[in-house]
Amino acid sequence: MINSKFLEPIKGEPDKERLFAAFKRKKVDRAPNLEILIEDKHIEKFLGRYAGNSLAIGGDPAKGEVSDKIRPMFPNDFIDLCNIIGQDAMIFDAGLLTPFYREDSDGNLMPVLDKSVKNKEDFKKVKLLSDKQINKAVKFVKEYKETIALRKSKIAIIPCYGCIFQTLYEFLFKMNDFMMLCYEDRIFIEEMLELSTVHYEKMTKAVVEAGADAVFPADDVAFRTGLFIPPKLFKEMWVPRMARIFKPALDANIPIIFHSDGKIDEIVNDLIEMGLDCLNPMDPSGIDYADYKNRFGNRLSFCGNVNVDLLSNGTPEEIYADVKKHMDIMKPGYGYIIGSSHSIVNYIPHENVIAYFNAIHEYGLY
Repeated sequence: MINSKFLEPIKGEPDKERLFAAFKRKKVDRAPNLEILIEDKHIEKFLGRYAGNSLAIGGDPAKGEVSDKIRPMFPNDFIDLCNIIGQDAMIFDAGLLTPFYREDSDGNLMPVLDKSVKNKEDFKKVKLLSDKQINKAVKFVKEYKETIALRKSKIAIIPCYGCIFQTLYEFLFKMNDFMMLCYEDRIFIEEMLELSTVHYEKMTKAVVEAGADAVFPADDVAFRTGLFIPPKLFKEMWVPRMARIFKPALDANIPIIFHSDGKIDEIVNDLIEMGLDCLNPMDPSGIDYADYKNRFGNRLSFCGNVNVDLLSNGTPEEIYADVKKHMDIMKPGYGYIIGSSHSIVNYIPHENVIAYFNAIHEYGLY
């Protein structure tokens, strides 16, 4: 019987070893579930109290909201949430956006979010506050680790960061201006990408040393039809830089997840060669998950693909059927971490969220 009113008890407590085994396509008791973001209204219903969204409390840094009042979800709340929904990891925003700031008319440093950069002269007024962002990320990794130890929990801590491309086209430049500069002044674009790369190399090294269990670089680089810029140009500009961001985690032998929306076929092999363990979210607008499983499943694990449109507009019965279909195709050989194609947003009916998690825990068992 399909239950969309009450969340069924999970089988097997949250445990990072389950998640890490799935990353390496090794035997697990059930397919792990993992969400990069669960929004606040759903969390409040699960916990019975307000606790913010799962990436941050007090705002949404991924949308450009920057304030000293915004911080990652409090670890006790996050552990409670993971115990309820069966998630093996706590993902928090360690700095998705490169911290580019400039002075306002009163001399205060403010994040650059208004798409007002046009050229090198504009960018000369921008400052990179690298240490501030990295120090905050390290602080929260340590806070999470301390609470994990006190709670005797087995849940992983995974910082998410690394939008070297997306920061530029979404917050500093208008999209068209940025894309034109990739052709007209590639050197300038690469200078900015290099600043972000050096920053995020330091970020990876710092969070690894602080005790992060895995890292989650993210950078939306594609439309539903393919990469934003031609593959040859993109690979020259972006691939070696993201590889450098991966490297401190690779050297420390901790898992790496990478997120990009869109159709990224042209760089999947590059990501595998860079040392990637798990690809997220397998955007269903451009990716056939069965095709990816067939082409890359012996070298890569996958996370995501359950369509947020279905979660938002479908019935519990349709959600159960879709989760079962994903499990039937993706579970064999292990290597599947089920998740949504985007995030568990507030406009999804809560009964659909309950149906989604219940279906995961029913059909995810091996």
